[in-house]
Amino acid sequence: MTYAIGIDFGTTNSVVAIASANGHVESLQWPSHQGDGTHAMTETFRTALMFWQDGRPPQARLRSVAGPQAIARAASGQSGQRFVQSIKTHLASKAFSEARFFGTRFLIEELVATFLGHLLGPHDGHHLARASHVLSGRPVVFAGHNADEALALGRLRKAYALSGFPGIDFAYEPLGAAYWYARNLTRDETVLVADFGGGTSDFSILRFEHAAGRLSAKPLAHGGCAIAGDSFDFRLIDNLVAPKIGKGSLVRSFDKRLPLPAYLHAAFAQWHHLSFLKSAANSAELKRLIAASEVPEQLQVLADIIDLDLGFELHQAIGAVKVQLSQDESARFAFDAAGVAMSADVTRAEFERWIAPDIAQIGQAMDATLARASLAASQIDAVFLTGGSSYVPALRAVFAQRFGADRIHIGHAFQSVAQGLALLAVDRARQMAA
Repeated sequence: MTYAIGIDFGTTNSVVAIASANGHVESLQWPSHQGDGTHAMTETFRTALMFWQDGRPPQARLRSVAGPQAIARAASGQSGQRFVQSIKTHLASKAFSEARFFGTRFLIEELVATFLGHLLGPHDGHHLARASHVLSGRPVVFAGHNADEALALGRLRKAYALSGFPGIDFAYEPLGAAYWYARNLTRDETVLVADFGGGTSDFSILRFEHAAGRLSAKPLAHGGCAIAGDSFDFRLIDNLVAPKIGKGSLVRSFDKRLPLPAYLHAAFAQWHHLSFLKSAANSAELKRLIAASEVPEQLQVLADIIDLDLGFELHQAIGAVKVQLSQDESARFAFDAAGVAMSADVTRAEFERWIAPDIAQIGQAMDATLARASLAASQIDAVFLTGGSSYVPALRAVFAQRFGADRIHIGHAFQSVAQGLALLAVDRARQMAA
């Protein structure tokens, strides 16, 4: 069968969809280990890698798994592993070029290629590399401070080539979501699509029109910002966790009392950086700071979380709080792993106050996209929201206030982009064959 592939390589989760020439589209599935020891199938492949050494040096071989298998190994609590998440956020950073795991050096594109190799490997008889057209999503604005778009795209293209997809094509992620939304559209509409991922919030405005029995899509504007779900996690960690692990404390240096180096908690609060804090140099620095700290027991908790690779468990606990606050007015943060325990209560009002600057930036990026299209809010017929953070009430409220609740449509949080990209890939394949 001739088919096209849509790949949503995400910050937190990745999805792969296959569309046939007749327009049928479905997402690939992977076995996922459940907490009770059973297996289920999942359409979301966690963007995570787990590395470990098989055997003893010097004959030891570096092994890796990704997605659900990486999560299962992380949850097992085995020692001697390195867990890596959110590698997409480093693509546009000139400061991040390589990482080392058990003595093996990985350039960032090699790290991404390792993940893609697991994501796009042989799958139930589907030979993905033989597809008529393969289309990967990309954010409108890449994550990171002073993000270098050309660098990110070059690295991403090389990573796909290393994983067996040298002819990869790219499209904006919200454009894919727009195609998914429009698949059953029966009238002409001007649509604003908002895709909220882990690292970025992206917007596209398109005009969908019917003519001669076909639906056409005309992009009017794209925009976005590097603020999204990870930013909300940062606020929770910074307010609930960081004060319990030495944030704001002082260390003694001869006859002076100096603030704890800010980089420790800045890196710690960006949970996807945790795996890279585990190094001999950082360990030695933390030991020195613990000895000089006025709250050594708090800094020891920080050191234990890094040394014991508890980043995944911490992220799970923070994520559970975020999900509960999307449903309830209050939640309890509870973290207990490998002898490290902490807890705190938080209300939705507090959470919304903490993320208010982030929500404001997202709103400004959306308004800038409208201005780029020379449109007023009243000229938007429908607003399509997708991505995990679209469930955050404060974020939804921004769109309801500007456009009215009756124009808001909520898509599948994780499948919309990949399936829309697959449909767009079918269209591009037809155009190339014409």
